[in-house]
Amino acid sequence: QVQLVESGGGLVQAGGSLRLSCAASVRTFSSYTMGWFRQAPGKEREFVAAITWSGSSTYSTDSMKGRFTISRDNAKNTMYLQMNSLKPEDTAVYYCAANYRGTSGYGYWGQGTQVTVSS
Repeated sequence: QVQLVESGGGLVQAGGSLRLSCAASVRTFSSYTMGWFRQAPGKEREFVAAITWSGSSTYSTDSMKGRFTISRDNAKNTMYLQMNSLKPEDTAVYYCAANYRGTSGYGYWGQGTQVTVSS
């Protein structure tokens, strides 16, 4: 069983920065590809970024490249999302998710952390 707990959300002005963390309670954190997703009010959940088990490869959407950086520390069982140059349209609940290596889809999700960007 994997438990994921996000933290670091909050209220920030446009142009500001936040760093989200996702702490995983699992023995083999390095066996999981990790991802960030977000869901804004009235919208579907969307992919933000992902990082492979070793951290050697990362993926993100074009709109977030250059502003958001995903990283992980396997020694601390923690994944991060550094968000810079935040825009009001980045306002959403941000979720972290885990995909066990060799399986399809993200099978484990956190409860989410609210990010609100004011204009």
